[in-house]
Amino acid sequence: MMWELTATPCAGLFAGAAIYINLVQHPAAAALGTSTAVQFFRTMYARAAPMQAGLAAVGSVAAFGAWWSRGGWLWFVGAVVLGFVIPFTLIAIMPTNSRLQDPALDPSSAEAGALLARWSALHAVRSLAGIVSFLIFVVALLRS
Repeated sequence: MMWELTATPCAGLFAGAAIYINLVQHPAAAALGTSTAVQFFRTMYARAAPMQAGLAAVGSVAAFGAWWSRGGWLWFVGAVVLGFVIPFTLIAIMPTNSRLQDPALDPSSAEAGALLARWSALHAVRSLAGIVSFLIFVVALLRS
């Protein structure tokens, strides 16, 4: 049960943080203007990335542990969904993150605005994966 009670809150916290970023934090920063949003992104990302990466990694490993120890296929599926955010971030989102953090980027440029919009859309995929994995884990807990 230790695995399950680790995976589920990690997925829930990951989902909650990701949803908050997409629905509250990013739109609020964008409302202040592109330049401010880029400056905010640079500061925010340094703090949010380790937290979210840690939650995804620990939650996914714990869900694999639950699957391995108890054999429930839902734990395996949830582990894959939550773990998916790590390579997705590295492959799909990291180029946008890197460009947004590039000191050569003009924070008030149209490119910066387009990068922020792209980042938000890509981050929504992470939010969705967090929600799905959390719901899978809750269902798995209720079935056990």
